Amino acid sequence: MVDQSKQDIFQAISDPTRRSLLKLLAEKEMSITEIVGFYTISRTAVNKHLHILLNAGLVRSQKVGRETRYTLNPEPLVELKNWLTFFEQYWDKKLLALKEYIEENNH
Repeated sequence: MVDQSKQDIFQAISDPTRRSLLKLLAEKEMSITEIVGFYTISRTAVNKHLHILLNAGLVRSQKVGRETRYTLNPEPLVELKNWLTFFEQYWDKKLLALKEYIEENNH
C-alpha cells in the first residue's frame, strides 16, 4: 500500500514553480511579499503553491507579527532521496548495459 504522504510529496514537487519555491526557501526564510517579488504570477497563485507545499510538509510557516514567514522543511526530501536511491541500482545496471552495447557495436 502506498503511503499517502509520499503521494503528496510527489504531487507537490511535480510543478516547476513549486520546485523553484523550494530552492528559494532553502536559501532563507521569507514572507509572501518577498516571495512574490521573484515570480511573474499573482500573489494568490504563489499562496496556492505554498499551501500545497505546506500540506506536503515541505515548507514550514511561522507567524511573525502580521506576516507569515516561510522556510524549507528538508526532512521529507531526505525520505524522497532515500526512496529514489533504492532505484539507482537499476539505473546503474541499465547504463552499464548500454555502455557495453555501444562499445561492442563500435568496434
